Amino acid sequence: MSYSALKEWAVTCAALAAGDQIVILRKGGIGEKRFSLPHSSFFLFPTYAHQRADLVHGDAAERFGAALNRRDDPTHLPLDLWATITDSYEITDVDALTAIESAQILTSDYAMERLKWRRTQPLWAVILRISQLTDPPVLHVGPEHGGCVSWLDLPDEISLPTHTPVLDDAAFQAASSDIADRLAPFVTAR
Repeated sequence: MSYSALKEWAVTCAALAAGDQIVILRKGGIGEKRFSLPHSSFFLFPTYAHQRADLVHGDAAERFGAALNRRDDPTHLPLDLWATITDSYEITDVDALTAIESAQILTSDYAMERLKWRRTQPLWAVILRISQLTDPPVLHVGPEHGGCVSWLDLPDEISLPTHTPVLDDAAFQAASSDIADRLAPFVTAR
């Protein structure tokens, strides 16, 4: 079985791994015409390109500084986070984005920039159930893993080891319900 990985800022991966957030905001990379969700479960591929301290809330910049301050993608990357999509929402207006501002680490200005970029495309709010891998596989990062794209196909030798959810069922359900309640006046889950 082959797996896929979603490229996501390392600082966001750190916040997901800590259980500080369960939602990511995505619109796709420069190399893509539109963002899609072709996989329901996948590895997270932390990337360091484009992330900056001024684009995340100050407390997150301080708390996850080690991930945020790194600039170069490693040549050997432990894939230590497994994500399963539980809900997704197409956000097309400012009010919906404002409703979940405190549920994720991006500054409101940067989140608004993402919403406005490629105006005809929605900004996706994707709820992820994150698990930490016990013995994570290590990916030998090559040129095929670069570029401004969202999804990567992983080599066949990457396997999924035992994993444990970052948040227990009750904590995850409470966080997921909170986001759903905040977004209910504006959008419906997909």
